[in-house]
Amino acid sequence: MIKNLSTKSVTGKRSLTVRVKTAKYRKKSSNRWLERQLNDPYVSEAKRLGYRSRAAFKLIQLDEKFHFLGKGKTIVDLGCAPGGWTQIAVMRNKGSGQVVGLDILPTEPIAGATLIQQDFTAEDAADKLKKLLDGKADIVMSDMAANTIGHQQTDHLRTIALVELAYDFAKDVLADGGIFIAKVFKGGAEAGFLAEVKKNFAKVAHCKPDASRKASPEEYLVAIGFRAND
Repeated sequence: MIKNLSTKSVTGKRSLTVRVKTAKYRKKSSNRWLERQLNDPYVSEAKRLGYRSRAAFKLIQLDEKFHFLGKGKTIVDLGCAPGGWTQIAVMRNKGSGQVVGLDILPTEPIAGATLIQQDFTAEDAADKLKKLLDGKADIVMSDMAANTIGHQQTDHLRTIALVELAYDFAKDVLADGGIFIAKVFKGGAEAGFLAEVKKNFAKVAHCKPDASRKASPEEYLVAIGFRAND
């Protein structure tokens, strides 16, 4: 059973540090990743509460700050796999509204959501999503990120290209007053893009949720109050 939770109770949790022994078949980088997972309170809480990923807490924290989720919302979740954000969106819709998710990877079904496996960069992806919607969307949220190569500037540019695609889609489907949320990487190349977003939304902010690892360059663009007529 999935439970609702404020993440304030997670950040205060402390446990004994788990050390992972090295193994001949495992690389040092894999060892570090495993140790980090075992010592991450968000990972353990996600498992305990039935969330598909620790990323669910990122959306919860964004909502606690900006208050955009709620009963009866029409929500599009881009890059939804494995489904953590979709779970939270459905839960906070309280049995009404509509949640539609898309990812290039398969996502196990989630009651209350319509999920499709599709590359969002494909020509027909946007049209498929639009056909699934009952009307205009209240929220378009994107946790998409391009595959990283370890070069920060290149990774940033690739992700911004995805964000721009998501933004173009959002402009087509959002209702007046709608909200657009997207993962971005710090890097500075998005100044022109941000100026464009500010033309079409009443408020634009950046936020790095506590559930986002400190070492990660990710943060979230939150655009509120879409001006549909513009």
